[in-house]
Amino acid sequence: MRYALVSMLWLGVSAAALAQSPAYPDKPVRVLVGYPAGGPTDIIARMFAERAGERLHGTFVVENKPGANAVIAAEAVAGAKPDGATLLVAAQAHSMIPALYADRVKFDAVKSFAPVCIMGSSPTVLVVRPAFGVKTLAEFLRKVREKPGTYTYASVGIGSAVHLVTEDFLDVARMQMTHVPYKGAAPASTALLAGEVDAFFATVGSVLPQIRAGRFIPLAVASDRRTELLPDTPTLEEGGVHGVRGDVWYGLLAPAGTPDTVVRTLQRESEAFSQDPKVRERLTAAGIEPASTCGAAFSSRIANEAAAFTRTAHRLNLKVE
Repeated sequence: MRYALVSMLWLGVSAAALAQSPAYPDKPVRVLVGYPAGGPTDIIARMFAERAGERLHGTFVVENKPGANAVIAAEAVAGAKPDGATLLVAAQAHSMIPALYADRVKFDAVKSFAPVCIMGSSPTVLVVRPAFGVKTLAEFLRKVREKPGTYTYASVGIGSAVHLVTEDFLDVARMQMTHVPYKGAAPASTALLAGEVDAFFATVGSVLPQIRAGRFIPLAVASDRRTELLPDTPTLEEGGVHGVRGDVWYGLLAPAGTPDTVVRTLQRESEAFSQDPKVRERLTAAGIEPASTCGAAFSSRIANEAAAFTRTAHRLNLKVE
C-alpha cells in the first residue's frame, strides 16, 4: 500500500514537472550559416527559420558566419549550450572537416553534433561544351582514356567537394585529367564556356541555364538516382561508374547532447518543411531538390562521407594551409 502511494506521488510530481516544462523554443533561436547570404545554404536556412518561427510561435534568427569553409560557424555551434537555442544549417562541406581540418579544430564533425535532418540537396552533374565532341558518358570515358592527363577539369577550389568528388570519379573510372581550380562556380562555368577547361562537375542549379540554352551538355549526375531537374540525364551508376556520389546536401544540426524532445520537434518541423508544396516550389526554382533524411540515417551519411573524403584527401596529399 505504502509502495503504491509513493509511486502515485512520484507520478504526480513527474506529471506536474512535465506540465511546467516550457514549450520549445522558450527563447530566441540562433540559426548559424557558414556562408554569405544569398547562397543555397542561406536560402534554406532563412526559409526554414521563417516557417519554424511561425509554426512554433518562436523567434528563429539566421546569422551568417562565413569563413574557413564553414568551420567557424560549425565550431560556434559545437561549443554552444545544447538546449536547442543554437543550431547550424550546414552543407556537405561539413563532412570534409575531418579530411582537411582535423588537426586544426577543437570539435568532431560527427560526434560534436546531433544531426536533425537533411532538408534539400543539389545534385552534381558532369558537363562539357558541345565543342568537346561527346554526347554521352561512354564517349567521354573513351576520349579521356585515350589521352591520359591531356584534358582538364574545373573545380570551385582546391579541397572543395567538387574537387574531391571529381578525383573520386577519375580514380574509380581509371582516368587522368588535370585539375584547374577556380574561386567559385561562376568563374568555373565561365572558364568552361570559354574553352579554358574541358569538363566540370557542377551543382545542377549553377549550370541549368547553360544546359537549357544548349551551351553545356549534361553527361551524368553523381547521385544514386536521376534528378527531376534533368530527368533525361543518366546517373554515373547507369553509365558503369559505381560508388561515386556527389550530390550536395543542406541540413540542420544541433549541438551533441541536445534533449531528445527538442531534436524530435526540430525533426518534425524539418520533415514538414521539406513536404510543404510552397517550399518545394521555391527550392526547385533555386535548383535545390527537397529532401528529408533524418536522425541516424543523416548521422551515418556524415560519417561515411567523412571517411571517404579523408581517404581521398590522403591519396591526393591535400592539406589546408
